Amino acid sequence: MLNSNDRARLDDLYERMRAANADSLGYPSAKDFDFMELERFLQFPVNNVGDPFADATYRVETRAFEREVVEYFAKELRAPQDDWWGYVTNGGTEGNLYGLYLARELYPNGIVYYSEQTHYSVAKNLHFLNMRHIMIRSQDNGEIDYEDLRETLKIHRDVPPIIFANIGTTMTEARDDIARIADIMDKLAIRQRYVHSDAALSGGYATLLEERPAFDFVDGADSVAISGHKFIGSPIPCGVVVAKKHNVQRIARAIDYIGSLDTTITGSRNGITPLMLWYQLRKLGADGMRKRLEHSLSLAEYLVSRLRQAGVQAWRNPNAITVVFPRAGEAIRSKWQIATAGPISHVIVLPNVTREQIDAFLNDMIAELPPKEMAWKTSG
Repeated sequence: MLNSNDRARLDDLYERMRAANADSLGYPSAKDFDFMELERFLQFPVNNVGDPFADATYRVETRAFEREVVEYFAKELRAPQDDWWGYVTNGGTEGNLYGLYLARELYPNGIVYYSEQTHYSVAKNLHFLNMRHIMIRSQDNGEIDYEDLRETLKIHRDVPPIIFANIGTTMTEARDDIARIADIMDKLAIRQRYVHSDAALSGGYATLLEERPAFDFVDGADSVAISGHKFIGSPIPCGVVVAKKHNVQRIARAIDYIGSLDTTITGSRNGITPLMLWYQLRKLGADGMRKRLEHSLSLAEYLVSRLRQAGVQAWRNPNAITVVFPRAGEAIRSKWQIATAGPISHVIVLPNVTREQIDAFLNDMIAELPPKEMAWKTSG
């Protein structure tokens, strides 16, 4: 039984987290969720060990709900009918690791190409998998430099390329155009290739945009990773990876101990997060997802407009919910938990963000401006 000091520490932690949660604008974690209806499932040791599409000996699991979540994303991503597979991951890093793992098994001598704006975890994944790789320049907006990619592919056209595409870079939410990349490889007569889409943030809503980015299976992807806690919302980091089934079958192994197939990165897997994603998707529905997107896009444009009116050189990529501006002062970065890299900072306008929060943030930003002329500069 906890003593009074332990309980006081928990109470203090709760209050600190509650306060911090209210003032976070710089990191991609949607907060407008309510999973109290699922609280009763926390009394069980829920474990989706093994393949979500295969039976297992252990039955305290949520595989049926996990399959529905994967099916939802497979349809949204226009995965090939009867040739898709996937599972709920611990987040984008695991989904990206899985895509690279499949690519390595297909092309052991392949070279991974990724832009300099790629998430820091990808270099770690490449180290884990011991894969050859070449970094490609980025454009000013964060998108991959297609000419640099073309020229580099030409030099190594005898080696199968493994393209790691960013569908929403970390700082500017730039999206690499997979259709354009596929066209480059087609013109170079490169037939043996693999394309993975890191759609961590943007993948949660990109399929709903009127100008749909070129990032899914029809556009040329072989696997796609999406984060579940970012745009959709979850108290536990999670994600989904979808891949072509015939590629996954190359790595599948039957495991007697669990009575299932070993096709995922981890053995034991979280069985609560698939339930949470299923619950959120069912509760929101298609209309709810569109309303969330409309809210975020509208408020992001409002923030850009107001910052520019105040003299701040703010900008965002087309149909992005990430607003970029010159490096904010330390007080603002600390209060609003603003992500910053080099000369730029950003705010991510997730569905939970309100007009009141944006106005409060704007007031703080304007209060820090020089009295006459904005001194900050940005290459955006």
